[in-house]
Amino acid sequence: MVYSPGMTAPYTTAFRPEEAGPVVLALPKGRILAECGALLARAGIHAAPDYADEESRRLRFPTDDPELDIIRVRPFDVATFVAFGAAPLGICGADVLMEFDYPEIYAPLDLGIGICRISVAEPAETAGTDDPTRWSRVRVATKYPAIARRHYAARGVQAEVVTLNGAMELAPSLGLARIIVDLVQTGSTLRANGLVETEIIAPVTSRLIVNRSALKTRPEMIRSWIARFQAALRLAA
Repeated sequence: MVYSPGMTAPYTTAFRPEEAGPVVLALPKGRILAECGALLARAGIHAAPDYADEESRRLRFPTDDPELDIIRVRPFDVATFVAFGAAPLGICGADVLMEFDYPEIYAPLDLGIGICRISVAEPAETAGTDDPTRWSRVRVATKYPAIARRHYAARGVQAEVVTLNGAMELAPSLGLARIIVDLVQTGSTLRANGLVETEIIAPVTSRLIVNRSALKTRPEMIRSWIARFQAALRLAA
């Protein structure tokens, strides 16, 4: 069987990755990775220097703790690695957790980094000219199809979702969609492309996430890492 995001992870198999070798911590490439550096240091985690170098072709990095390795993957993939037990621990944005809603993931800590929001945006010239509560359907360009559908379904609006992995800001001007749902930090990219933020769906920060099965099979080890991150947060307070 081929498993895809959102499906139940196959924990009935004989081999469980979380039981073999060092604990693996999955980190996301990009902006959050840069913000993780100080947090990891406060938690006493010191990885091979090239873990933060996105030009490095390595994907798995040792740390100065023989019981912990770091892997660097795409932000959306962090949740999948953790849900399926390949990485018992991970750091990812709440947007990813909202989109995939894996029951296998436990998110014990808000790390207070990667602060942004999931928002609705549309062209500045049409913003405010119509009442969204009166829509019956709308076409939305987004990389968050589940979030967009849930958001509009709660209002009785059918969302026709055009899934894009980037360049959402182009969709309204090219007639691909009326509005976009995207992750917004400063709003500068929206403004540069003639869009304005019209609604915030949810605030987003990064979370420490844990595989529930690993928490049961290696409770002392996993809880000790949670405690180290808790201590790191207290040091930052």
